[in-house]
Amino acid sequence: MHLQEPDSCAHAFHTGTEHKTLARLATPRLAVRCSASAPEGSAWEAVGPGWLPVSVALRYLLRVMRWRPAVRLVLLCLICGFCSLLYGFSQRGSGGSESPVPTQPRGVGRTGLGDERLQQRCQDFSVSFWNPYWMLPAGICGKDCFWEASFRYKVPVKHGTETMHLAVVACGDRLEETITMLKSALLFSTKFLQFHIFAEDQLHYEFKATLNRWAFPEKFKYILYPITFPSENAAEWKKLFKPCASQRLFLPLILTEVDSLLYVDTDILFLRPLDDIWSFLGGFNSTQIAAMAPEHEEPRIGWYNRFARHPYYGKTGINSGVMLMNMTRIRKKHFKNDMTAVRLHWGDLLLPLLKKYKLNITWGDQDLLNIMFSHNPESLFVFPCQWNYRPDHCIYGSNCHEAEGGIFILHGNRGVYHDRKQPAFRAVYDAFRNYRFGDDLFHSLLYPLELELQKTVHTYCGRINELFTKQLTKTVEDLYRRQSNIR
Repeated sequence: MHLQEPDSCAHAFHTGTEHKTLARLATPRLAVRCSASAPEGSAWEAVGPGWLPVSVALRYLLRVMRWRPAVRLVLLCLICGFCSLLYGFSQRGSGGSESPVPTQPRGVGRTGLGDERLQQRCQDFSVSFWNPYWMLPAGICGKDCFWEASFRYKVPVKHGTETMHLAVVACGDRLEETITMLKSALLFSTKFLQFHIFAEDQLHYEFKATLNRWAFPEKFKYILYPITFPSENAAEWKKLFKPCASQRLFLPLILTEVDSLLYVDTDILFLRPLDDIWSFLGGFNSTQIAAMAPEHEEPRIGWYNRFARHPYYGKTGINSGVMLMNMTRIRKKHFKNDMTAVRLHWGDLLLPLLKKYKLNITWGDQDLLNIMFSHNPESLFVFPCQWNYRPDHCIYGSNCHEAEGGIFILHGNRGVYHDRKQPAFRAVYDAFRNYRFGDDLFHSLLYPLELELQKTVHTYCGRINELFTKQLTKTVEDLYRRQSNIR
């Protein structure tokens, strides 16, 4: 189509027609010539000599596109690509609209701590970062960003990697036992501790009074929670096995902002820093969501393999007194079960399990955990028995061979801290209970314990009393070595 130029610009300045005439000027050459000779105050002057050629050119392109579909498609693609390019450069200049990433600490080079944190972030698939353009903010791993975008879900707020979360449930007369356990955790741990204490209302005041006297704000903080169960069958949950014991089953549903957690019974004592067992989280494979120790090492004296009337994990079952959990994974997982072909979330599985097996379980919530992991064995990380050492490991002779290098976590179940049946266990508990913060650990904890253990050699557990102090001695020496290095 051939477009005729007007012979002159004169009729373009005619009143009432100059806007239409402007649109009819199809060539930039004529448009510029008319703009230069435009009268003062005319629409030509309002448009301006700089933008007039552009507007006329666009008008010309639109006319061409109307008659040539192929050209129209090509031009449309070019315009979209040009706009995307402009936006990309604007994002590069402004750093994007995502939340700012903390800058690398001074004094840490690219081959130091900064790279380690970056590598950890790249390996952590509980966090995803999606940016559809070229530039990612500094410190964000670009690897697999497109693949990670498929994991777009609400990620619970993660507490820093330097914080370890410890949960315990205390009811009845377990106040002193719980305080002693918390003391053992606080004594040796190097990272910051967050205590989650679930207790009956009448115990809250004593917990606050005791913990507030521990003047270590740089080492720990605590939160007290009431005992809470789902309204449906609440009374049945509360009396399952021991008062409040089944509260641990609901921790992933209550502590929704916590990514990982170590749950322990009140009768636990840490003979090594809590950091050591916390490090097992890094050893989980992609399917594992929790870690526990076997209930027995010797099948001939095992309970589950001899008496259980329900499914259980492995050959001898698992003990839930020390349970390390990746709660983000627990909340996401769909569990296989023997009630329906449909896999169920953790919260949807608990009540049906209780209704089906409540007449067949003896150890309450621990039995329910055994049933769950018997159908999902790939989800459990099993750590050795020295991380959950109980009287069963020595009452008939030593059968926890991994503990020959020393006990890491002592579990005084069956009330052995408070009777005379297993004096070696009671000696350790009394030593921690009587220790006061600030006293010398050798003279006020370790040496008195060694003297008491010498009085227990008439029992099977007392005959191997060196196992009770081997790791504890190493822990105390390491603690004083760290303190001297700081000085």
